Amino acid sequence: MVLGADLRRTGLTLAIGLAGALVAGALGLPAAALIGACLATSAAAWCGLRLGVDSRLRDAGFLVIGLSLGSGFEADLLARAGDWAVSLIFLCLSIVATLFLGRWILMRFWGKDRLTALVATAPGLLSVTLAIAAERRVDLSTVVVMQSMRVLLLTAGLPLLVSGFGAAPAAAPDRVTFGVLAFLLLLAVGSVLSLGFKRLRFPAPFFVGGMVASGLLHVTGAVQGLPPAPLLFAGFCITGSVVGSRFSGIGFGAILQLIWATLATVGAAAAVAGCFALLVARLTGLPPAEVWVAFAPGGVEGMAAIGFALGFDPAYVALHHLARIGLLMLLLPLLTREKAPDADGSPGNRY
Repeated sequence: MVLGADLRRTGLTLAIGLAGALVAGALGLPAAALIGACLATSAAAWCGLRLGVDSRLRDAGFLVIGLSLGSGFEADLLARAGDWAVSLIFLCLSIVATLFLGRWILMRFWGKDRLTALVATAPGLLSVTLAIAAERRVDLSTVVVMQSMRVLLLTAGLPLLVSGFGAAPAAAPDRVTFGVLAFLLLLAVGSVLSLGFKRLRFPAPFFVGGMVASGLLHVTGAVQGLPPAPLLFAGFCITGSVVGSRFSGIGFGAILQLIWATLATVGAAAAVAGCFALLVARLTGLPPAEVWVAFAPGGVEGMAAIGFALGFDPAYVALHHLARIGLLMLLLPLLTREKAPDADGSPGNRY
């Protein structure tokens, strides 16, 4: 019975996501499959529907996105990566600025305690921030709502913002669709690497595993091309549906209660990313919109998928979001660590 309920929930979620993707495509929205599925499932969840995507299908969708991104990795990757050092340095500075600005806004204007404000506004690593929130003395509902809204707002809004500022989606270079044998090779290598990353508890293991496998095979010339268009569409739909279904079980009242705090902190984070992106674009000559997508503090799978859908350099965008994950994995445990209790038994001061 439980298995049947899970299948029905997954089927309903994907049907709603597909409908949203088709509507977004008909409206000509950028990254239509991702945005449409994300918005449709979010709206359905806010209306009280119990949504969710089976973990195996979710992982398959992330794997497809990763395999697609890896197709943009070329033999000169290492040479280009050296030119991105300046960009990566400023990315790290932007993350630190975002962490402390978001925390200050939530403490100053909404009266949240220091630790809750930091965890609720951390610019990424949704699963890690929720795990930290569960272990520390923080307002868990605030963290869940604000982190989920952050991912939704940036996944759905960033492509529209990029297009609205005059950076129309670039035309992706023509690539052949690889054959059955190449696809099976990619699938096998990507699955093995993904399971290895999962065993190491690496965030987004199937996305990263697929990207690394595809990147390595493309750089070495073992395979060339993209997955079939219907498979790409399915991957984007699944990813968007996963983002939207995270609101299942979150009351609309809780969202309304924190909507202004969320808009303020997410807006500040996007603005910080945009300012640093403009600076990096001036210093390096990289397209400002591409740098902004690479710096945007959204979910790693969604941001990388947006970069790919808009025709930006997938290696550049993915590298920066992986670097963001790595830095946050180092910073968050340190910044959320609590001091030992004082001699009188009261809790120590929090960082």
